[in-house]
Amino acid sequence: MNPAIPLEFDFQPRTRIVFGGGTVERLGELVRHNGGTRVLLVTDPGIVAAGHSARAEKSLTAAGLEFTHFDRVVENPTTEVVEDCVDTARREKIDFLVGLGGGSSMDAAKGCNFLLTNGGRMEDYWGVGKATKPMLPLIAIPTTAGTGSECQSFALITHPKTHVKMACGDVKAAARVAILDPELTLTQPAAVAAATGMDALSHAVETAVTTRRSPVSSMLSREAFRLCSRSLRRVLDEPGNVAARADVLLGAALAGLAIENSMLGAAHATANPLTARFGIVHGHAIGIMLPAVVRFNARSPEVAAIYHQLALQSGLLDDCGSNGSAGGEQIARFLSAYRKKAGLPGSLSGFNVTQGDLEELATDASKQWTGSFNPRPLAVSDFISLYRTVLDNGNGANE
Repeated sequence: MNPAIPLEFDFQPRTRIVFGGGTVERLGELVRHNGGTRVLLVTDPGIVAAGHSARAEKSLTAAGLEFTHFDRVVENPTTEVVEDCVDTARREKIDFLVGLGGGSSMDAAKGCNFLLTNGGRMEDYWGVGKATKPMLPLIAIPTTAGTGSECQSFALITHPKTHVKMACGDVKAAARVAILDPELTLTQPAAVAAATGMDALSHAVETAVTTRRSPVSSMLSREAFRLCSRSLRRVLDEPGNVAARADVLLGAALAGLAIENSMLGAAHATANPLTARFGIVHGHAIGIMLPAVVRFNARSPEVAAIYHQLALQSGLLDDCGSNGSAGGEQIARFLSAYRKKAGLPGSLSGFNVTQGDLEELATDASKQWTGSFNPRPLAVSDFISLYRTVLDNGNGANE
């Protein structure tokens, strides 16, 4: 009998990664290399105030490029922000986009690209592969280490009335180049670094076990978790440690590549309704839910074995005397310990979430696309149980 064929996959790296200190100075050169002449720099007021926008503009000027900037991106950009960005792009007749900032700036730049090149509304692209026309080249430059948006073909755009995050994905939306300059992350406020760090960890942990995982995505997940788990605490303790910042920035990007090839799971499915209904910051919502989801998934022997290897390879677990089920619990405890050290919330009790809200939250979570890739299927009752676990468990209690 022939051995079983591994899971099928189609790995197509779409984004060139340029990594290293000072690499933002190469922006102009890379825009020219990709055929740009009139550039729209999409960013937010905080990035302008930090001086990062000026560095990008200096590089564009040195390369002899024309550019304008749109600096009105907000956290969880809405369709209205995207439409405002498109108006600027059309008026300036741009032929190239640069997203500079956190995931919100990169998402807004991708959203702008959808509408500028394909027309319509963002709602038309909710899902995968709905753009029929070519899109403009994009360079993504993260200034936070967490979302991995620079290595993904999805734009997460919030509906202004329902507050639902619409995941609009198309391979044509992926950045041509991701510039990973760890120096840009030095200006992150500690609270932002903590929350985005948890997001990066969640991407590595979830992509490692999804039903769409492959040998390639698993490799990316493992390295992303190793880099982030070894350096996130150093970022909190030593904010000026560029080497630690570089680890987390690269780890977040690799986790983004893993998402692109394996998707996410129940932690994101449960976190998104918390943001939509209660305005809980994404990294906080993820931090609350992820340890509980890891424990839920670890009841599967197959998933427990993956967690075990993840814990071993990242140095969280000593193989001597440990059994194959120890990894899931060790990872859950590590996540809770990081959450506590970072000062992130450990329960829903401080967000006015009550027992009476759980069924609606669970119903919303059951409709989230990411939940369909979780290694253990969940019914609404399972989502209710997960929410109940974190409703009032304190920061790290029982963990």
